[in-house]
Amino acid sequence: MRLSSFFSNSVGILLSRIFGFIRDLMMASILGANIYSDMFFVAFKLPNLFRRIFAEGAFSQSFIPSFASARYKSVFAVGVLILFVVIVSILAIGVDIFSQPVSALIAPGFSEQEIAKVSDFVAIQFWYLPLIFVVSFFAAMLQYREHFATTAFSTILLNIALITALFIYKGSSEANIVTALSYAVVIGGIMQVIAHIIVAKLKGVLKMLKVGFTALPEYLEKSRDDYKRFFTNFIPAIWGNSTAQIMAFLDTWLASFLVSGSISYLYYANRIFQLPLALFAIALSVAIFPSISKMIKKGNESGAIKQMQKGFWILLFLLGTATIIGVIFAKEIIWLLFERGSFNRSDTIITANILAIYLIGLLPFGLSRLFSLWLYSKHQQLKAAKIATYSLASYSVVAVSLFSAMGVYGLAIANMVSGFTTLIFLIKAFGKDRFISMLRFKWIVIFVAYSLLLVAVSIPLHRWIWGMVG
Repeated sequence: MRLSSFFSNSVGILLSRIFGFIRDLMMASILGANIYSDMFFVAFKLPNLFRRIFAEGAFSQSFIPSFASARYKSVFAVGVLILFVVIVSILAIGVDIFSQPVSALIAPGFSEQEIAKVSDFVAIQFWYLPLIFVVSFFAAMLQYREHFATTAFSTILLNIALITALFIYKGSSEANIVTALSYAVVIGGIMQVIAHIIVAKLKGVLKMLKVGFTALPEYLEKSRDDYKRFFTNFIPAIWGNSTAQIMAFLDTWLASFLVSGSISYLYYANRIFQLPLALFAIALSVAIFPSISKMIKKGNESGAIKQMQKGFWILLFLLGTATIIGVIFAKEIIWLLFERGSFNRSDTIITANILAIYLIGLLPFGLSRLFSLWLYSKHQQLKAAKIATYSLASYSVVAVSLFSAMGVYGLAIANMVSGFTTLIFLIKAFGKDRFISMLRFKWIVIFVAYSLLLVAVSIPLHRWIWGMVG
């Protein structure tokens, strides 16, 4: 793993999240936490669900190892691109036509009038899916060539589109604001596609794809084994990546039965939780995945383990720091970012409590991203899918058990428990002996001492700051 790749990913994600927080800050101030903000998040949840399942999740995890092993790489890439553009476009048309029953499915707690309104937003925003698939395809091609910056920075374009819509329509009705935001999602997707195509041309990817289009009729049959390997891995990978998104979907589904604003509380807390997860765990896993896949393909297992060992200790310290600071200063973070306009102190307290629960699961979720790379690189997507099923089962049991008594807090606890479940089974699949070989007693002692010192310094500081804020 080149640290420059990790750094470029982290910086791009950080800047993107800063723009995302500006967007959320404006949204919280303009819309607050009410039925219209809930409608937007419900509508945006659906394209994000399929985007993460097909485009960013199952696709990239199956495509990169398969592309590395493909005999005719350009033909393989073109065939996959054509097939998936057709599939996601048909899916978008279907959702556009049947937007009302789809909306009723994802937010059953909404009234008929609310379903009618949110269905318009769902129909618009779902066209983001085919656009972001094209982005994810070119991102995977660029990642194989160890270029990460474009993808890391491109999400800024989506946030710029949403911020612009909020700025222009901030004096309009809430319904008009959400409509403008829905169109801004699609415009942001178009800008991301254009950015990736420009860089793909500069990096020679378009030239390679042109060769693939020309050679496709002749070499399609000869690439049958490559396609078979890809789809053999992709089908279980769909389920493996679906489980995390199903949990997010169930959060929205269950929260729609709670008091107005519950979906928004979960969304805002999750946005903060996703920052260190994306900044460190996702950035590192994206940077390290191509090199691990290439080493596994060449039979260099020891080299791949060394890469993972380096990543493990980097994540342990970075995510451990984020967990301690985030849990202790949860109220201050939410107050600073969101408490203004329609977002009041009660909203801050509820959202902060949810954030603290989420953050307890930050380390297991982050480390799971690392250990899952081992299974993906070895074309063991089926085993990863089974582990994801165990995670979903643990979430479902806890969510159903705690939902009635604890409301949104019960849903947050269920998410946290699922993270620990995933990590335990992934370490078992990775191999207990391999995992133990990665541990170093000296670094364990340093990590524990560092964590205790951080807690000792942070708690008094939190009491002083919150005393002033309160």
